Amino acid sequence: MSLARRVLSNTLIQIFGKALTALMSVAIVKIITSYLGVEGYGAYTTVYEFLAFFSIAIDLGLFTIGVREMSKDETKIPLILGNILSIRTILGVLILGGSILTAFLIPAYQGTFIPLGVAIATITTFLNIINGTLTTVLQVHLKMESSVYALVIGKIISLIYMVWVILISFKDNSEAGFYQLLIAGIIGNAVMLLITYFATRKYTTIHFRFDWIFWREVVGKSLPYGIALILNTIYFRLDVILLSLMKDNMEVGIYGVALRMLEVLMIVPIFFMNAVLPIMTRFLREKNEKLITLWQYSFDFLFAIGLPILVGTNLLARPIVKLISSEEFLSRPEAGFWGSDVALQILMFALLLIFLNTLFSFTLVALEKQAKLLWINLGCVFFKLAVSLAIIPSFGFRGAAVSSVLAEFFILVFVFIIVHKHFKLRLKISSILKISLSAGTMGAFIWLVHPLLLTILNSSAKAVLSTVLLGGTIYIIMLFAIKGISKDMLKLVFKK
Repeated sequence: MSLARRVLSNTLIQIFGKALTALMSVAIVKIITSYLGVEGYGAYTTVYEFLAFFSIAIDLGLFTIGVREMSKDETKIPLILGNILSIRTILGVLILGGSILTAFLIPAYQGTFIPLGVAIATITTFLNIINGTLTTVLQVHLKMESSVYALVIGKIISLIYMVWVILISFKDNSEAGFYQLLIAGIIGNAVMLLITYFATRKYTTIHFRFDWIFWREVVGKSLPYGIALILNTIYFRLDVILLSLMKDNMEVGIYGVALRMLEVLMIVPIFFMNAVLPIMTRFLREKNEKLITLWQYSFDFLFAIGLPILVGTNLLARPIVKLISSEEFLSRPEAGFWGSDVALQILMFALLLIFLNTLFSFTLVALEKQAKLLWINLGCVFFKLAVSLAIIPSFGFRGAAVSSVLAEFFILVFVFIIVHKHFKLRLKISSILKISLSAGTMGAFIWLVHPLLLTILNSSAKAVLSTVLLGGTIYIIMLFAIKGISKDMLKLVFKK
């Protein structure tokens, strides 16, 4: 199998697994929003968004740096894995312990479900971090199907437990049920970690290691990127925390439905670039002439995935939100009420920018210029804070969504400038135009066909799913018809 096919298959396996878990996530959002209501779901969202600030500090960029270092010399995998496992375990205990204390001390959270919810959900976060550490080995060997299997099984277990909580054991007690929903995450992540552990053992030994010289070396390499990731999380999650402090749980709940969709979709470029990073690192080290081709195809792939999602979701935002939540989350313009559908439409612009930013950010990591991300993300934190403070008081979650789009554009401008300086890029405008034309054709088709399907099928869910399938088919056909997907790309992927 060619290297390109291994990268693509590894990415597609992860995307397929994420698609399955995304469907389950949609089901989870549906049952939780119906069970907890807008305010309850707002508290549920705040718990995990609050923990995201702390969990990224535990990562410290060690996953990406670990993959890069393992790719350079696979004989050192046991050494690298064991030490990173020790570092992240110690950081996890200290930082997540601090998160619990902080949640109980914030005045705005007193008398709500949030502090105790954070205490419970820290266990889920810790298990997920350890699982991610083991996954670095599977990523280097391009054997992510085992990780996907673990993820899907874990999510199924969580979903089953949630259904049991909502429909049987705590049907009429949503307060106690709130905490049980968080416990469902612990159970699912424990199962996921167990499966990943046994899969990883096929490729390496797993032991805690305390090589202090290695610690100093790897932390020195990962710290700039880790701080950049922390700043990235701050600017990405900042709007939710500000909403919870400046507005109320209702605003957070409405925004949370759209944000959940964004989080599910933004995993795609990360999966893809995690698969590309080891190859890009090797090509850079070997000064391989295929590096430029790899980068261009990576850009084309991410843009070709991100743009149709933006177009299709903006046209179908209202039925999508209705499908994944309930009527109370939808906009009612006649009453002056704006819902999750509006937030989703705005956030999809941020999603496209995230797709492109992921490529540029991983390119900087491969170039070992990750320190540059630190300063870019630091500037973005202050930029987004200023924008959010200016518009959230007046526009609520809509202002939060706009601030997210502007923040991602801020990042794109600077990462493009820096990557272009160190890595002479020549973006193919023809590819961008062909992909845009294909997405526009798909959008016109959706705009015309969806109302007809809604009338014929007499079901919003069936109409949405049918429209998405037909629209996606039109998009792919159009890409091939106008050669938006080049023959060279197909040869690279399918050659033996």
